[in-house]
Amino acid sequence: MTLNDTGAFWYSSEEQVARGRRLLHALRLYQAAEVAMRRRTRAAMSMGENELAALRFIIRRHTQGRAATPTDVAKYLGVSTASTTALIDRLESSGYITRRPHPTDRRSVTIAATESADDAVRATLGDMHERMMRATREVGEPEAEAIVAFLERMTDAVDQVSAEPH
Repeated sequence: MTLNDTGAFWYSSEEQVARGRRLLHALRLYQAAEVAMRRRTRAAMSMGENELAALRFIIRRHTQGRAATPTDVAKYLGVSTASTTALIDRLESSGYITRRPHPTDRRSVTIAATESADDAVRATLGDMHERMMRATREVGEPEAEAIVAFLERMTDAVDQVSAEPH
């Protein structure tokens, strides 16, 4: 017996429950593999989790033709501006980013990844990304639609978890 979206109970068949468990098990295995990959990547680049996330954010912004500011990084990571300043200082002293004057706001700076940082991220994550893209090539359109819809529902489910105690 399970609660549906309206809060009413409904009965799942044993087959549905077994399928749900298989899906969740496969998703958890993937999540664990991704966490381990990120840990190895951080170790290879001598970075902490937030440093790598910030660097990837800055590179993605550049690829989109948009500048990144310290405020953007703080919002993206969900950390204080003081923590962001320390993080940016570490990335800059490691040679991964440079600060530049903001083109329209004299009080602000933009942050750009250095060429060597972009090369290091591509070298570290490029092969992994290519292997992941190869894995997607065998997925047809109907399967892709179902997978995307499933992952969107899972995202919604985990986004509804509250930090408030029950």
